[in-house]
Amino acid sequence: MTHNVVPLFKDPPPAAPEAAAETTPAPSADAVRPVRVWKRTGRAMADAVTHERTRAAGRFAVRHTSYVLGGTRITARRAWDGRTGARYERMLRAAEAAGNYEAAGEWEERLHRFRADRHKRRMDLLTAPERLVKGAAVGTAGGIGLLIAIGIALAIANEDVTDVVTPLMALVELIRLLVVIVQVVWGPLVALGPWLALAGLWAVGRHRGAAPNWSLPAGKRTDDAGAPITPSIVVTALRDLGIAPLRNAIKEMGDAGAAMLGPIRIAGCGVEVDVTLPSGVSTDQVQARRRKLAENLNRHEHEVFITIPTAARTVRLWIADSGALDEPIGPSPLVTDPDLRANYAKGKAPWGQDLRGDAAAMSLYQRHLLITGLSNQGKTAAVRALALWLALDPTVEFRVADLKGAGDWAMFDGLATVLIQGPTDDHVIQATEMVESGVSEMERRLQAPPGTAFPPLIILVDEAQVAFMCPVVDEDKRPYGGSKATSRYFMATRKIHNQGRAVNVLLWQGTQDPTDQNLPKLVREGAHTRASLALGTESQARMALGDKAVDGGAAPHLLRPGLDKGTLVVASDGIEIPAGQASITVRTHYIDTGQATEIATRAKALRNGVTTLHVMEHDEERDPLGDIAAVIGDAPRVLTQDVLQRLATINPTGYGAWTHSDLKRVLEGTGAEPYKSDGRMVIGRDRIARALANRGDDGSASAVQ
Repeated sequence: MTHNVVPLFKDPPPAAPEAAAETTPAPSADAVRPVRVWKRTGRAMADAVTHERTRAAGRFAVRHTSYVLGGTRITARRAWDGRTGARYERMLRAAEAAGNYEAAGEWEERLHRFRADRHKRRMDLLTAPERLVKGAAVGTAGGIGLLIAIGIALAIANEDVTDVVTPLMALVELIRLLVVIVQVVWGPLVALGPWLALAGLWAVGRHRGAAPNWSLPAGKRTDDAGAPITPSIVVTALRDLGIAPLRNAIKEMGDAGAAMLGPIRIAGCGVEVDVTLPSGVSTDQVQARRRKLAENLNRHEHEVFITIPTAARTVRLWIADSGALDEPIGPSPLVTDPDLRANYAKGKAPWGQDLRGDAAAMSLYQRHLLITGLSNQGKTAAVRALALWLALDPTVEFRVADLKGAGDWAMFDGLATVLIQGPTDDHVIQATEMVESGVSEMERRLQAPPGTAFPPLIILVDEAQVAFMCPVVDEDKRPYGGSKATSRYFMATRKIHNQGRAVNVLLWQGTQDPTDQNLPKLVREGAHTRASLALGTESQARMALGDKAVDGGAAPHLLRPGLDKGTLVVASDGIEIPAGQASITVRTHYIDTGQATEIATRAKALRNGVTTLHVMEHDEERDPLGDIAAVIGDAPRVLTQDVLQRLATINPTGYGAWTHSDLKRVLEGTGAEPYKSDGRMVIGRDRIARALANRGDDGSASAVQ
């Protein structure tokens, strides 16, 4: 039986892909050839566009077209300025924007005179035709009469009546000749005139450099990076800052925008210029756009510094020569001059150079010091440079605590009376007791008779943030770290800040990465000299230098970590700061450890010998005679005042309140009593040694509790 199968689809089912591929006809050679031709043509066009000859031709066309267009614009501008009062109006607006109303009045008066003269010339033009006709008639009649008179003279002389018209005919012939010349020249002149005008415009544009820099030949292109600073560059940079009132004011000034600028002065490795801002623009708006201003001036951000001088509505720009700040500044005078000496009261430490290339010298007289910055930026080297200079004054005593303990202060062994080195809590305890011994010495001096002169005592703590963050508490439950009223280190620093300056007891601290926890507000504001290396944020800059310095342009947070090592922003009355500024940027001399050791050796040679304590001692019962021998050390004799200071250092509780009378009482009857040498009371080493050898077993000097 046959069954009829009804198809499910009216159309045939789709073929399988393989079948479709088999049935698809292959493209012919004629169809493929155009595609290959187009590909080859595209590659040829791309090669032609990128070919150096093509690019050179394009630059040539753009360059000379720009010369013509620029020359046209410049010539039209000159013509417009010559025919109108546009120049006077620009100068008038510039003077008004700068607030110079006296100059504005003068330019307004000049504009009125120009307009009056122009009006007079135009009124004269109205009567010019009448005067021209009258003048021509009179001149023609006079000329004809003159020519006839000459002709009559010729006729009489030549006895020929026809010579009467000879001068007139000569004039007619001259006119005809001029007409012929004009007819001959007019055609070529009309044809060449436009081209001559075009050549003139091209010459003007070429002279003024109207073409884009990229279109110039390779040998004549100017590199904007590091280009000399000119008034037009500064004005353009300010115009493009993105401050609308400033941009509009400069546009109204036209070419006179440079009226905002003072003289551009050479200042060290850069230039300096004062900019008087127009009304409606504040100085902090410009300061907030330091990076954009630097880029507009074709400089890096670190090569432009903005400060506020004394003049109102004025910013002072210091713009470095490109790359100049990356060059070293040379060795310190402490290294190059072996005969250099220091004077605590009247001298200044050679610290480095300011941005203008002038020597930056710091007075340390009765000034507490705080230097901060990020880690590994040169903080220790900067503090040590000051200490090494001051060590060349033999009257200065140092007590040093290095809470990093990397050996940066090892050269002060034999120079400082106390040298603590290490980062542990035990070292923090020792450093705290060292600062407290300074408080005891300060209180002793404050109770001395009025007029008593005291030698300077420098208490130096490097990496002081370690002390503030120490969690250890003593037996009385008083913490060594922290910033509470019971915190020992904090309270000791506060006491010295409050009263130490009056009796030459000074505290120098170096810290890193300041916060409110590791550098309390009361401590940082107690320093007279505040300096900062590179920091991370503006808030840290305000902690380091104070709001006034940062608001006045100080920006240690904009220094480049790692690249600006040793560069400090300093706020202090101990260094010369330009009038109106609240801070100054100093590039410090770097003194390495070997050089520092040599300088310290020279400083030790100026002293009679210093016994350095590495641990603050706490013996409850001491031998005064033995302690005196210990603090004298190897020196043949030591001033009684120095002996008292050294005794107070090793035991502030027992010896801190001692006076000359106490010292005399202890030595009385021992054969080692103080005596005069060169007019000053001293204690001899040999006499103390004999007293120790001769005293009985029970001791001849009373013990100190």
